[in-house]
Amino acid sequence: MKTAYFSLGCFWSPQLEFEKIKGVKKAEVGYCGGDDPNTTYEKVCSGSTNHAETIKVDFDENEVSYEELVRFFFKIHDPTQLNRQGPDIGTQYRSEIFYKDENQKRIAEKIKEEFNKKFNGKVVTNISEEKLYQPAEDYHQYYLKRKGIL
Repeated sequence: MKTAYFSLGCFWSPQLEFEKIKGVKKAEVGYCGGDDPNTTYEKVCSGSTNHAETIKVDFDENEVSYEELVRFFFKIHDPTQLNRQGPDIGTQYRSEIFYKDENQKRIAEKIKEEFNKKFNGKVVTNISEEKLYQPAEDYHQYYLKRKGIL
């Protein structure tokens, strides 16, 4: 089992989108990339922790590759919007891929460059080493499904 981390705006909808992919065993919402080892949703929203809302994706690499997941990431959000997605604004909604090792970093950089050409150099997605990932509070997990929205 491998793990990937993607930040692409509000985490509720992407969680469900990633779980539809064959080979994805679990998608969990959380926070990554910040400086507070014990953050909360309120702290993240304040902008004081530097965390991004993140999807932690556990996947079977025999069924789906990391490269396929990165391509999917770029297709399901607008990687040209800085610190926002649609109406959600703030650094916690930034576009970012957090890698676990040098191979993931290399793949993410390669695919980012492909999409950057497609978007005429406007991709603002960060690629950073995974740092202080924490699961979000229980009430955020599968929020849209529990509320009957999706």
